[in-house]
Amino acid sequence: MLSLLFIHWNPDPELFRIGSLPIRYYGLLWVVGIALAYLVVQRQYRDKKIGDNKFDPLFIYCFLGILIGARLGHCLFYQPDYYLNHFWEMVLPVKFLPDGDWKWTGYEGLASHGGTLGLIIALWLYCRKVKMHYIDVVDMIAVATPVCACCIRLANLMNSEIIGRPTDVPWAFVFERVDMQPRHPGQLYEALAYFIFFLGMVYLYRRGLKRRQEAEKPSYGKPKAMLPPAYPYHRGFFFGLCLAEIFTFRFFIEFLKENQVDFEEGMTLNMGQWLSIPFILTGLYFMFFYDRKKEEATKQ
Repeated sequence: MLSLLFIHWNPDPELFRIGSLPIRYYGLLWVVGIALAYLVVQRQYRDKKIGDNKFDPLFIYCFLGILIGARLGHCLFYQPDYYLNHFWEMVLPVKFLPDGDWKWTGYEGLASHGGTLGLIIALWLYCRKVKMHYIDVVDMIAVATPVCACCIRLANLMNSEIIGRPTDVPWAFVFERVDMQPRHPGQLYEALAYFIFFLGMVYLYRRGLKRRQEAEKPSYGKPKAMLPPAYPYHRGFFFGLCLAEIFTFRFFIEFLKENQVDFEEGMTLNMGQWLSIPFILTGLYFMFFYDRKKEEATKQ
């Protein structure tokens, strides 16, 4: 609904109920994001002719790694004083009331940095079990990660959370559940950016796959100079690109977003920005340095 130049935003977070159990947009969009990522990774496994017996366990490792990591990340990075004294609320999707009763809340608070760490650890455990090279797996996961991140930020938008700072731009959102100030729709900015990153990842992956397939065709005596170039991306490139682009964007978009917790008010950089820096540096390392010596040796 438009009022003058601004978009008034106040959707009901609940899509419907099954009995007394609410089904929220937030949880549904998380599931959609993970399901889309699952399909993208499944396609890559098939392109590489990796058997279903290795692919089948991947979903549960990723789901638990992201959920546990994202939840612990929020509780320990942003609200440690509260959750260290309310341990079961950190573990269970409920809130305990002063009268001893409890109510279902879902997991109110999931941190993307924690989810990324949880996923990285879960994939390490997965690779140990199925005997695959760790970087090969995270490269495939990296291609699919931005579409999942896009859905998560749309979930935040439906919850009217992680809001932007006040602004007078024509596309500003008035998050009526928060206040009546027009604000940057930071969640929407991130969702659009991550979707664009996903399209770029798919393009690069398909380009690399086509180059590899052409290089593997029989040469029939053609001179080496006339053969198509080999696969253009070294091991770890997609993993590094995913970390670098997502967390670089996350670093700068934080300047347009409200701080999530009170202790960030006096900080030059907020918690999200400090946590993004190690991921950016790790991404740059994998993009430009990891496995390069081995790659150069094979070309000689």
